[in-house]
Amino acid sequence: QVQLVESGGGLVQAGGSLRLSCAASGRTFSSYAMGWFRQAPGKEREFVAAISSSGGTTSYADSVKGRFTISRDNAKNPVYLQMNSLKPEDTAVYYCAASGSMPRVATKPGYWGQGTQVTVSS
Repeated sequence: QVQLVESGGGLVQAGGSLRLSCAASGRTFSSYAMGWFRQAPGKEREFVAAISSSGGTTSYADSVKGRFTISRDNAKNPVYLQMNSLKPEDTAVYYCAASGSMPRVATKPGYWGQGTQVTVSS
């Protein structure tokens, strides 16, 4: 069982930056691929980024490539999502996710956090 807790959301102006963190419980954290999803009002939840268990492989949605960076430090536990050059369309609830593999975490994760709100004002 893995429990995920996100933090770092908030209100920021367009062009600004935020860094989200996801802390995971359990001693097997380093064996999980991790990901971030988001859900805007009235829209379906969508994939944002994923990182392999080792941190050596990353994947991004086209809409965030070049602006967002996912990273992890297995020694310290958190997974991060650095978000730069934020746009109003990035406004959403952001969810951390975990699963046993990269393909799985990007499509149908086994574990979810509770979400953190990110609001980008124009």
